[in-house]
Amino acid sequence: MEYAGFLKQSLVDYPGEIAAVLFTRGCNLRCPFCHNPDLLIKPKNPAPPAYDIEKIIDFLAQRQGFIDAVVISGGEPTLHSQLKDDIRRIKDLGYLVKLDSNGTNSTMLEEMVRAGLVDYIAMDIKAPLDYKRYLQACGRLSSSDFFQVRNSVNLLNHLRDVQVEFRTTVVPLLHTPQDIEDIARYIEGADRYTLQQFNPRVTLDPAYGEVAPFSKEKMAEMAGLCARYVKEVRVVNI
Repeated sequence: MEYAGFLKQSLVDYPGEIAAVLFTRGCNLRCPFCHNPDLLIKPKNPAPPAYDIEKIIDFLAQRQGFIDAVVISGGEPTLHSQLKDDIRRIKDLGYLVKLDSNGTNSTMLEEMVRAGLVDYIAMDIKAPLDYKRYLQACGRLSSSDFFQVRNSVNLLNHLRDVQVEFRTTVVPLLHTPQDIEDIARYIEGADRYTLQQFNPRVTLDPAYGEVAPFSKEKMAEMAGLCARYVKEVRVVNI
């Protein structure tokens, strides 16, 4: 399997660990505020450089003891059937593995959890768990994908042997403080919920580049609304 991007060292993508980060190409959603639009579809020529799993495995084998973990992000990694085989090879080298996902493939998530292939899963929740609201935030969403999202939330909220983090990018055009509280209520009992301040610097829909993010004070206020439902609420500001 080839990866669209490879960050050799990160101190922020896996909490508490030094990690390498792999980026897969392709996503089944089209969130207008997406900050990685170059990873959504296969581009026309000239194609960006690809990173082959063999070269990545060689790199990781040489960095044992210097890197603790590997984060796989995207795009949406679970669109790739080869993902589990690649993760198994990474785990065989002794690395922790964190997966970033939009939750539209709960079947693969459950398979990886049961096989012990992931140590940490971070799932983005785009909007309150109502189909029309979710479609608005995602730009494109089948009813089956939405069903999978709800299944993924239920699956992850009952895991005990895998670290789980739910995340929402808070976008003024799409979310109100009440929406954020509604999401927190839906995931009540979760260990971690991260609110990410929207960054208009790079967006799939150019119109969102003109949207001012919520202030840090407003983000903190929304975090306070969520605190009664989840064990830890974190705010990431730009």
